[in-house]
Amino acid sequence: MHVLATAGHVVHGKSTLVRALTGMEPDRWAEERRRGMTLDLGFAWTQLDDGATVAFVDVPGHERFVPTMLAGVGPVPAALVVVAADEGWMPQSAEHLDALAALGVSHGLLVITRSDLMDPELALSDARDHLAGTALADVPGVAVSAVTGTGMTELRTAIGALVAGLPEPDAAADVRLWVDRAFTVRGAGTVVTGTLAAGTLRVGDELELAGGSRRAVVRGLQSLGRTETEVTAVARVAVNLRGVGVAEVARGTALLSPGRWRLTTTLDVRVRPVRTDEDTVELPTHGVLHVGAAAVPAQIRPLRAEGQATATDTDTARLTLDVALPLRIGDRAVLRDAGARRVVGGVVVLDPAPPSLRRRGAPAARAVVLAEVDGRPDGANELARRGVVRAADLVALGADVPEGTPGEAGWLVDPTLVAPLRARLREAVRAHARESPLDPGLPVEAARRALDLPDTRLLALVSQGFDLREGRVHAAGTSAGLPAAVEAAVVALTAGLVEQPFAAPGAPRLVELGLGPRELAAAARAGRLLKVADGVWLGPDAIERAHEALTLLPQPFTPADAREALGSSRRVVVPLLELLAARGLTRRDDDGTHHVT
Repeated sequence: MHVLATAGHVVHGKSTLVRALTGMEPDRWAEERRRGMTLDLGFAWTQLDDGATVAFVDVPGHERFVPTMLAGVGPVPAALVVVAADEGWMPQSAEHLDALAALGVSHGLLVITRSDLMDPELALSDARDHLAGTALADVPGVAVSAVTGTGMTELRTAIGALVAGLPEPDAAADVRLWVDRAFTVRGAGTVVTGTLAAGTLRVGDELELAGGSRRAVVRGLQSLGRTETEVTAVARVAVNLRGVGVAEVARGTALLSPGRWRLTTTLDVRVRPVRTDEDTVELPTHGVLHVGAAAVPAQIRPLRAEGQATATDTDTARLTLDVALPLRIGDRAVLRDAGARRVVGGVVVLDPAPPSLRRRGAPAARAVVLAEVDGRPDGANELARRGVVRAADLVALGADVPEGTPGEAGWLVDPTLVAPLRARLREAVRAHARESPLDPGLPVEAARRALDLPDTRLLALVSQGFDLREGRVHAAGTSAGLPAAVEAAVVALTAGLVEQPFAAPGAPRLVELGLGPRELAAAARAGRLLKVADGVWLGPDAIERAHEALTLLPQPFTPADAREALGSSRRVVVPLLELLAARGLTRRDDDGTHHVT
């Protein structure tokens, strides 16, 4: 199927043309038919002689309904620009043309209607003048009369040639269906309609509602009045949803493939003039971004490099939206000044997840970066710009994950960063060793901060030449050694424990040896001493030796029995028994006695 928009000013001819082409009534409301004016989006379709099916989105032409018109043409790849021979080009036609140009619509036809009432050549020539300088400047033109039938065969042939030249949509793409109409059907519930521009919808699919945490299930599908189990883009679809009310899916809501999109309120864009003969765009401070069927107010901040003084010196800007939208790199949109009722320009999304601009000089630096961005989603380029990014976020930007990219725990790292990160880690480990000789090994969290990584698990990617153990980063081949003075003190302490392994030295002896809290903690980390309790330090094998000695006692035994068997004191035995119990080596009974387990 192919979907075209029919745009034109306020004339009877546009809807009459659609009726003549399709045999269907695109104007759904009685008021539209009474006034001969399209007020809302209308839909119709027909089959061409070659068997191709073409659907039409008939959009209103009056200047008061430009937002409605934009909601209809947003996802559509081609347009019929309709001008009446007896009325000619109208002022509102210019804004319609600007909107199509802003969206990058380059496929279309110029149709002069009501040619039975006036020579169509004048209207055709005038329309050509207005199309000059736009992507639609050279589209074929056809003059028709829906009343007499003149030119209708030629128009159908031209439409066939138009749709044959349209690019093939990606049937495997992630779904983003912009809702242009929502209503309730008795016995079925909520139904929405929209133009499926890419991807495939199936009955039973689960879809996310953009802007909320709700999900809906596709209960039923229709396309062009036929019930379907599967619909592939490009297509007009009606989707019966289960799990949401009609108020939750108003026009402009997007239904998304779950987990494949990220919402954004901040994006960097390039704003282009709508006409090729214009060089600059005058950016207001506020506007409305029209994308898909959505229309969202936006604050506009021009991004200027050094030497640029005015808004017309730059084509890049940061938009801050009032409502979060699911956008990707390369998305096309219309930026409109609602107050002045004009199209400001065509927007190409360069980055829907940009960095903050809080630092002095950040906007100018950002403008320099964006000057090299072309708005095409390229995974390698995006990874190079961001350095580190989640694979899912790269996909959500619209880019593919480059093959062979180093990654860990769902994160990707630009390959060119690995060597510099490894060098920074080496220096951080050395600096920590110099500054904290009693604290061997750089804690992984400190290493993460030193390298400015978002996740400690990424250290595994840059750990060649290092040992990661016990939550610390050590230079490869090094042990958790102690400074010489501390090593000598520990040797002296443990020597005194050889014959009496449970006679923990008291505080005076520790002071005499120069073993303060930091030195003792370092010895414990190095596995040279065992901390039983505050002020109670034994050799590293004290637990095993105590368990062996207590096993030889009659069971159960008392703390006094243990004290005698270990040749120790209550100061040592009581916390030692607690430590044994904590490790599951003994069990304390209700009567205060103990068992070896």
